[in-house]
Amino acid sequence: MTALDHRWHQYFAAALAALETPEFAPALVRALARIAEFDFSVIFGYCGEARPIDLFNNFPAARRDVFVADYQAGPYLLDPFYHASRDRVPSGLHRMRDLAPDRFYQSQYYRSYYARTGLAEEIGFFLSPSSDATVVISLMRDGHCTVFPAREMNRLQQVAPVVIAAAERHWRGLKAQASPPAGTRLHPGPQALPSGLDLSTLFDAFGERPLTRREREVGGLVLRGHSSEAIARQLKIAPGTVKIHRKNIYAKLGIASQAELFSLFLSSLAGRT
Repeated sequence: MTALDHRWHQYFAAALAALETPEFAPALVRALARIAEFDFSVIFGYCGEARPIDLFNNFPAARRDVFVADYQAGPYLLDPFYHASRDRVPSGLHRMRDLAPDRFYQSQYYRSYYARTGLAEEIGFFLSPSSDATVVISLMRDGHCTVFPAREMNRLQQVAPVVIAAAERHWRGLKAQASPPAGTRLHPGPQALPSGLDLSTLFDAFGERPLTRREREVGGLVLRGHSSEAIARQLKIAPGTVKIHRKNIYAKLGIASQAELFSLFLSSLAGRT
């Protein structure tokens, strides 16, 4: 077992002292920085299909739009962390690459949006402060770094139980309610999560020829980065059937590629925001 830096205990004690105040999140991130190297951190609150809430971030102003504002505008609907939160992934520390679909890094979403973040790797502590909310504490290494090494992952796994326990206490009042003013950053208490979008609703606006429920399911999984084989396993249908659905989707929407499908997705978002 990797020994923890003694300063971790001092910094984490400071975070505990800041529980239920606005200083908790930055204090917790400073503590985590004592045992692992990362460039940025963002903490999002997720509740169903509601738009994620920025609970904390330390991005420089020049990059905040890509990581927060642009993400909240709709690309979160294709994010592996968002879908893991909806699927109620077990509490703990998870790597993005372990939660991502099999073709995520070849998907148009990755090429057109996620690659703009310039990250080498993203990991996150997942926790459930209430029955209808998930909080993800993301730690990110910029492109000039390598992925998180095993020794740092081991340290973070060691502290995961106390990090999660403290964060669940801090955000225990997080739940879906009416929309707060634009730009609101929630802190503990009965605050609100804004209403969001869903992929099925967006697909309904794509063209004059409506897609079937199954076609919308397949289209959403394609956008998220699932291969035909992975989609077939998830929907319990034959891979050939998935290919037929994809062909029908493209024909109905008058497109010929995943890039055009993603373009429709972005256009639909723009029309709603």
